[in-house]
Amino acid sequence: QVQLVESGGGLVQAGGSLKLTCAASGSIFSINTMGWFRQAPGKQRELVAIITSGGSTNYADSVKGRFTISRDNAKNMVYLQMNSLKPEDTAIYYCYARGARAYWGQGTQVTVSS
Repeated sequence: QVQLVESGGGLVQAGGSLKLTCAASGSIFSINTMGWFRQAPGKQRELVAIITSGGSTNYADSVKGRFTISRDNAKNMVYLQMNSLKPEDTAIYYCYARGARAYWGQGTQVTVSS
């Protein structure tokens, strides 16, 4: 089993920045890909960004150039630096890890006011 705990969400004005952190524990040796998804009210959960253990990244088109995902394999942490935030970025952000199966954190709320 893998446990994921997110932190760093909050309320920010449009144009501002936030940094999300996810700490992984448990059977972390099985994990390859980690990342972030988000779910806005009334919408499906969607990919934001993912990163492999080797450092390869993939971003949703809507966040390219504004968000940066990074990972510290030694600390079992993954980060999401979010800049130039927009009201449409408002959502619950979930940490994700993939090994033999997918694991999810509890989520952290990000609210961007206009």
